[in-house]
Amino acid sequence: MRVHRRQFIGVVGTAMIVGCSSDESEAAAQKFEFTLTDAEWRKRLTPAQYRILRQEGTERPYSSPLNKEKRAGTFACAGCGLPLYSSKTKFESGTGWPSFWQALPNAVRTKSDFSLGMVRTEVICRRCGGHLGHVFDDGPPPTGKRHCINGLALNFRPA
Repeated sequence: MRVHRRQFIGVVGTAMIVGCSSDESEAAAQKFEFTLTDAEWRKRLTPAQYRILRQEGTERPYSSPLNKEKRAGTFACAGCGLPLYSSKTKFESGTGWPSFWQALPNAVRTKSDFSLGMVRTEVICRRCGGHLGHVFDDGPPPTGKRHCINGLALNFRPA
């Protein structure tokens, strides 16, 4: 699996330029227990899910029905089915994406994301490496974290 890291290149007028570079050592360090070929991922996922989970895309804010999901249950990875978040940690952040103040134990990994000319903390599925979203330090107690997750990266399983 080749990992691409976006890097800030410069500013031309008012446009920020972001480039992409491969980091083979980072790719070698990322081992996942659930792996598929690119063709298998494309078969398994919808085009929109593939763009988010496998290409680090983002869905439009307020477009996910999971924003309004209030039932008890578990939010699992749409790529591999690993349970990721409990409905007990979901909260309304007002950002337009499903938000959680904590992931389930041993469910997600984080890594640095250099896109947009800044460093953010990307959240990925621990089992398949699928891109889920980002985590920020502006969430509610008890963690103070906001896991801002793409709804298309998740499947909801009612309790």
